[in-house]
Amino acid sequence: MGCYLGVAEASLLPPAFIHLAYKPAGEAQKKVAIVGKGLTFDSGGYNLKAGIGSMIELMKFDMGGAAATLGAARILADTQPEGVEVHFIVAACENMIHGKGLHPGDVLKAASGKTIEVNNTDAEGRLTLADALWYAQEKAQATTVIDIATLTGACIIALGGEVAGLFTPSDAMATSLSQASNAAGEKIWRMPMEASYAEQLKSSVADMKNAGGRAGGSITAALFLKEFVKEGVEWA
Repeated sequence: MGCYLGVAEASLLPPAFIHLAYKPAGEAQKKVAIVGKGLTFDSGGYNLKAGIGSMIELMKFDMGGAAATLGAARILADTQPEGVEVHFIVAACENMIHGKGLHPGDVLKAASGKTIEVNNTDAEGRLTLADALWYAQEKAQATTVIDIATLTGACIIALGGEVAGLFTPSDAMATSLSQASNAAGEKIWRMPMEASYAEQLKSSVADMKNAGGRAGGSITAALFLKEFVKEGVEWA
């Protein structure tokens, strides 16, 4: 898990990889994984969050996806739905600054075998999620995966603070999640996954970069994560 451990390397606190599982009393017809981003503090690393609007003082909230994931685990423990096995996965760590830590320009090797040129240490959440997504598919054998993350400031610029962005190549998942969000009183909006934007992630020294330009930043983040989802696996 070179991407996850690369992010965690600069922290004095060790990373904590969390995997909980709910298994129904009877046979499970489906395996689902909920993967939450768990950055317990995000300084931005050497691409330091600095200046007015950086929100560095609030970056304890960068584990919001992990909190939602563990909250879902608590709810399923109470409701005990039939016919579905659900895995809750969090690659928890801090993103800090240290001489031994991740540098811009470093190349990391993901658990999937892909190599990533880190052109922005503040695009760290997707690195941790890349390895967590691999784990969800390879170890938990999930065929449906949902990741939840405070992934980009670009999504806040696009949708504000009250609406979550939904990225998925699956129309069926988009419909299902939209129905669930309406029932729960949550607000989500499906965002485009413009394939041509993946050009921004091309690297001359690795399989891909971890970040594109400012334009369409939330879309390129989603396209990055899509690279770690196997053919035939539903993902949002």
